[in-house]
Amino acid sequence: MDWKSLLGSLLAREYRAAEGLLGKLTDADLTWKPATENNWMTAGQLAHHVGDACGMLFVGFISGQWPCPEGVDPENMKPEDMLPPAEKLPTVATVAEALARLAADREAALAALAGCDDSRFGDPTPAAWDPTPIPLGERLLQGVEHLASHKTQLFYYLKLRGVPVHTGDLWGMA
Repeated sequence: MDWKSLLGSLLAREYRAAEGLLGKLTDADLTWKPATENNWMTAGQLAHHVGDACGMLFVGFISGQWPCPEGVDPENMKPEDMLPPAEKLPTVATVAEALARLAADREAALAALAGCDDSRFGDPTPAAWDPTPIPLGERLLQGVEHLASHKTQLFYYLKLRGVPVHTGDLWGMA
């Protein structure tokens, strides 16, 4: 299996779709969240998270260096620090900021992937949140799935806001 081609193709599609969906938000949308109480992120928090949903994982798993805020050690994080409630999550102030974050995340993921030796994709790779030794290629697929999941969440936020989106937007074909 050619992991680099597969992952590169999936990344291109997911980032293209995420960029298109973020571009349909307005700055006024960023404080909105679904009305039901269920630990929902605001659209701004979701846009912030879409902007770091994949690149950090690629960099961390491939290089072993996790880009974390100063003083944060991912090996010693508590579960509640890894998955904080929505009200503790950072947000973006503008859609332009969200798009810039996404572009930087894409660049980080692609650079990490380009620098990964082909022989490593089968290497057992644990994660701080899951010590199971899963092959590196599968861990990276999980990173793409993470981006895809939050991209889909953004798609539904837009639908709930009455923004005209369709299946082509979800799959980056619009």
